[in-house]
Amino acid sequence: MTDQITVAVIGLGWMGAVHSRAYNRLTHHFDDCPRPVLVAVADDAPGRAEAAAARFGARRHCLDWRDLITDPDIDAVSVTVPNFLHREIGCAVLEAGKHLWIEKPVGLSAADATAVAEAAAAHHLRTAVGFNYRAVPAVRAARTLIADGAIGDITHARIRLFSDYAAHPDGALTWRYSRELGGNGVLGDLASHGADLTRFLLGDIDALIADTATFIAQRPEPSAATTGHQLATGGRLGPVENEDYVSAQLRMASGARCVLEASRVSVGEQNSYGFEIHGTRGRVAWDYRRMGELQLAQGDHYTDAPVSDVHVGPGSGDYAAFQPGAANPMSYDDLKVIEARGFLRAIAGTGPAVATVDDAVASAKTLDAMTDSVATGSWVSLRR
Repeated sequence: MTDQITVAVIGLGWMGAVHSRAYNRLTHHFDDCPRPVLVAVADDAPGRAEAAAARFGARRHCLDWRDLITDPDIDAVSVTVPNFLHREIGCAVLEAGKHLWIEKPVGLSAADATAVAEAAAAHHLRTAVGFNYRAVPAVRAARTLIADGAIGDITHARIRLFSDYAAHPDGALTWRYSRELGGNGVLGDLASHGADLTRFLLGDIDALIADTATFIAQRPEPSAATTGHQLATGGRLGPVENEDYVSAQLRMASGARCVLEASRVSVGEQNSYGFEIHGTRGRVAWDYRRMGELQLAQGDHYTDAPVSDVHVGPGSGDYAAFQPGAANPMSYDDLKVIEARGFLRAIAGTGPAVATVDDAVASAKTLDAMTDSVATGSWVSLRR
């Protein structure tokens, strides 16, 4: 196995910092993958790359990501830029011969994600995509329970991703609300995770019908550069061009039914992500805000079946690399360390990535089908 892999990060906002920390923390938790060496960082915001280089120990920094990908000393690159740049930068990284870890949704459409996947295949390079909820040990445990038939044959499920980050009507009109730059709004931002979790836990989607809505039609334009989800009270109002909310009914290839729902304007819901999955002999449920727990009903009770709160621990996913015993909490950042490990193991040929660009293509096709369904008012098939 290769002793070390040199890495770089493009985009040093919050997510770029998370990737940088994940690389720096990796050897604290795992010894079965190459050691990442953070060589360079790039961001076009003045001063941001320089500050990140000093903070995370990168050898150099630059404003233009094109200068970074031509460096022959870099083996792999993290891309954590806004969605509309994913295709251009992702393909350029791969065409420069670098392995790619890119955040979801990998562009604005299935065509964008497919272009990145084709570039990876053409150059025989490894990819990883930030579907981080796959890495949660409790989610892994739920997947095993389902696959083992512990709750019987799956009948129906509900997957939700509710957030309030866009609930304030004075939230600045940033790129996120532009169709050209932010794509299909909450579909790409949150429902992309839901589409991937559905496939990860329940298998392929056969067909779907969807509905979307934009509840805050206008937002104030910012007077200066923004980061995150800042307010812009008093600015000139401009139109919100993409979706605040989506709900979809899914017919699974297995015959199960599923409801997928996502919102970025849910007042009172902070990162309310989770699922409830029902089978002929039980139920399993998970809430991201109680990341290490499952609600589980199983057995021959059927009616009035008791439900247990199960705390996952060592033996579930990669939990043991972070905590010694059940019920000790893990964090979002820990999930990114698990992703980094999978990425480097994939490069070294010693294990799979948590998710790849091929998984992003599958998710994006589901989102495109939702958009098509809204336009036609009818069911859309996803059969391959």
